[in-house]
Amino acid sequence: MNPPRYFGLIPAAGIGARLGAGIPKQYMSLAGKPMLAHVLDTFAAAAAIAHTFVVISADDGYIQNLAAATAPQWNGRTTMLFRGGENRHASVLNGLQAIRAQVDDDDWMLVHDAARPGLTSALIEQLIQTLQDDAVGGLLALPVIDTLKRGDQNGRVAQTVDRSALWAAQTPQMFRYGLLVQALTQATALTDEAGAIEMLGLQPRLVEGSQRNFKVTLPHDVAVAEMLLRS
Repeated sequence: MNPPRYFGLIPAAGIGARLGAGIPKQYMSLAGKPMLAHVLDTFAAAAAIAHTFVVISADDGYIQNLAAATAPQWNGRTTMLFRGGENRHASVLNGLQAIRAQVDDDDWMLVHDAARPGLTSALIEQLIQTLQDDAVGGLLALPVIDTLKRGDQNGRVAQTVDRSALWAAQTPQMFRYGLLVQALTQATALTDEAGAIEMLGLQPRLVEGSQRNFKVTLPHDVAVAEMLLRS
């Protein structure tokens, strides 16, 4: 029996409407290259990753220029899948179904946001080392450090929320192929893969991530990401 392999899966079919950049945010330039290129460079540099699959929309008009400019670094280690869906859930499931013939049920899938360019190879290695023998899988996340308030309908504080057991989810989220396909096929209304696993009654493991691995969502995030990537 062959040991399980590790694959990257990057859903990158979104349009990044909240950023208001005029182009899909994964193609915005940060520190001299598109945001998605930073992510793919990191996965290509991670020795444990056997291959990385990128799920993009069928009518993506940007990926050819990106691939032509950076193909040498990804040579043989990255494949584009024109199987993007209407949301993240659909894109990830479509991507998993598209690679069925290339992976085994016990292989690990590391699903990562295209809009988290601050990921490092060290974080990927930490996640793999922590979860490689785990029965469920898990995700990078950060303990919540801010005081949390629950608001009422009038915009006033209704309650201070106990943060002691709260974590902010990040990516990659790492689960075995067969389990992840099962979970995503059965689940609805998801914002991340861990939520689908939870719906099966399982408990993903939390692996402490990094502040630099934040998601670029709003305009002011761009300057912060640029500073981190240049440093």
